[in-house]
Amino acid sequence: QVQVVESGGGSVQPGGSLRLSCSATNINSINAGGWYRQAPGKQRELVAVATSGGNTKYADSVKGRFAIFRDNVKKTVTLQMNSLKPEDTAVYYCNMYSDRLGDYWGQGTQVTVSS
Repeated sequence: QVQVVESGGGSVQPGGSLRLSCSATNINSINAGGWYRQAPGKQRELVAVATSGGNTKYADSVKGRFAIFRDNVKKTVTLQMNSLKPEDTAVYYCNMYSDRLGDYWGQGTQVTVSS
């Protein structure tokens, strides 16, 4: 039973920071990890992804503000979010992918940016 556990969501004022963490358990390794988000009435979008070889990709809307880190030993993916904007408000979902076993989703964590 592969489990993906997310933490770090919450409420913050514009300009603030949050750190989202995602951990995969009951799996030996992952090949990629990423964060997606979905705001009410909007399509789910990729925020950032960390693939093999230390490669990372970011949505244009978060470049320069967010950073994703994957720890291959701990099997965790962390999303550091700085200079948060109200437009960042959404439910954030972690996805862990294994070439062998497929991908697994976390249940989502709410991020709210407001005054």
